[in-house]
Amino acid sequence: MKIGIVNDLPLAVEALRRALSLHRDHQVVWVARDGREAIEFCAAHTPDVVLMDLIMPNVDGVEATRQIMAHSPCAILVVTVDVGVHAGRVYEAMGAGALDAIDTPQLGSGEVQKTAAALLAKIDQIGGVIGDRVVPLRLPATARSAVTEHVPLVAIGASAGGPAALATLLAGLPADFGAATVIIQHVDCAFAAGMAEWLSQVSTLPVRLAKGGDRPQAGVVLLAGTNDHLQLMSAGTLGYTVDPADTPYRPSVDVFFHSVVQRWRGRAVGVLLTGMGRDGAHGLKAMREKGYYTIAQDEATSAVYGMPKTAAALDAAVAILPLSGIANALVRTL
Repeated sequence: MKIGIVNDLPLAVEALRRALSLHRDHQVVWVARDGREAIEFCAAHTPDVVLMDLIMPNVDGVEATRQIMAHSPCAILVVTVDVGVHAGRVYEAMGAGALDAIDTPQLGSGEVQKTAAALLAKIDQIGGVIGDRVVPLRLPATARSAVTEHVPLVAIGASAGGPAALATLLAGLPADFGAATVIIQHVDCAFAAGMAEWLSQVSTLPVRLAKGGDRPQAGVVLLAGTNDHLQLMSAGTLGYTVDPADTPYRPSVDVFFHSVVQRWRGRAVGVLLTGMGRDGAHGLKAMREKGYYTIAQDEATSAVYGMPKTAAALDAAVAILPLSGIANALVRTL
């Protein structure tokens, strides 16, 4: 893949070059010393993937991500020193359209091999999203629930741009919202707990990570919290599964939406927000075909119009709405 590096530190750039050199198919096409240069370079020569630092002079990584996704959209992976320390900015960058984040590889003491492997694995995963592979879903065979769920379920899927979109949506839901809400956001498990806490700060509803054995509860927002796929199991409980192992989307929105179709015995609404690729679009269509109300975010308010665009093309959405109107639509529907 053609890769652009955005970093003002020569040692970091050298570490990234060495890491990328371990994969013969990766080519560094340019190096930008700050966000301003990155915006210009992306406009002139858009790469497959941008490795974006966060803390830089002139224009930082968050603003650079926002402008690149608006004018020269491509896959962006945040690569910065100690992503945990900069978690707030990581969520901002992901809200602007970045796909994921990882620590900068380290030079010396053999660390470059270990940290390079993690970086290359992230890039390979992003390559699968860019390649838009279609992976057949094979949900584990479990007994269908015989219990009718009296609590309505809101199933939400999001990817690039999702954190900011989710914050807006959740902020618009009232404290007495009576539905159970489950969110599948493409995010590494290292950031899931922090994201749940971050979303709780803007939501009147409690937001926490979903654990195996949990049952969706009215007035509670559950966020998928591992790199495995969250799904509804028998009797309406939640569980995680490794399969399908070869999908580039982890956790997968499609896996969860299809499990709702197969195993939920009450009312439900499917919502597909901003994101790169097409994960969730086929699952949303299956939800609509079952008779559930389905919503896709519109192009104008999507940071990345990929997943909802595919849903619209499949006629999977009953309603295509701006982000600001989705919360009200959920309240009216449920």
